[in-house]
Amino acid sequence: MIELERVNKSYRKGAEEVKALVDVSFRVEAGEFIVVVGPSGSGKSTLMNVIGLLDRPDSGTCRLEGGDVAGFTADELARLRNEKIGFVFQTFHLLPKTTALENVELPLIYCSRVDISGLGARALEQVGLADRARHSPGELSGGEQQRVAIARALVNEPELILADEPTGNLDTQAGLEVLAIFQELNRQGKTVVLVTHDVAVAAMANRIVEIVDGRIVSDGFVDEPKDAREEMEVVS
Repeated sequence: MIELERVNKSYRKGAEEVKALVDVSFRVEAGEFIVVVGPSGSGKSTLMNVIGLLDRPDSGTCRLEGGDVAGFTADELARLRNEKIGFVFQTFHLLPKTTALENVELPLIYCSRVDISGLGARALEQVGLADRARHSPGELSGGEQQRVAIARALVNEPELILADEPTGNLDTQAGLEVLAIFQELNRQGKTVVLVTHDVAVAAMANRIVEIVDGRIVSDGFVDEPKDAREEMEVVS
């Protein structure tokens, strides 16, 4: 689905050049649930941005479904992000004066689909919030707000879900609820790539990739991932 080959990405921080990614080669197969772990500043979010077509690498190759995206225009990349990738962030990014349903439906404004009726309501139902559709973000708990954000990522029915520290602002119970949703989406065939610094979150994935100082230092499969719903029962 996504393939990076010897990707490098640097940023300027004052007079200093920060190497965020160094010769990173990384492949995401359809149907995987991958967690990328590493300390703060290790390059996790930069890797996510490159995978999500938000950043272009300085060098190296990024392929989406076998096609090199280097020659794509900004508009073409935006269309691909809208149609094929759903994004979930740590800070929710919900519009405060609109309802949960209206927040979920925002990506539909830019989609090319002919019939979008009912997609927002269906996405809210997927995350267990059908009864909160008319509530504003201020009327929802942190966990519910993140579930609205997940529904927004799902509304265009993308093949790939990218989540950057999605449990970082949540308590343990709410975080497990969110992870249970990601696990269920993966069981339904969605590809999930999740960035975290939390090893407990990583234990829920089928594959763990560790990045340190912009380099991938380990990449391995998990024999028996923990089940978030079972962990919820332990916590409760």
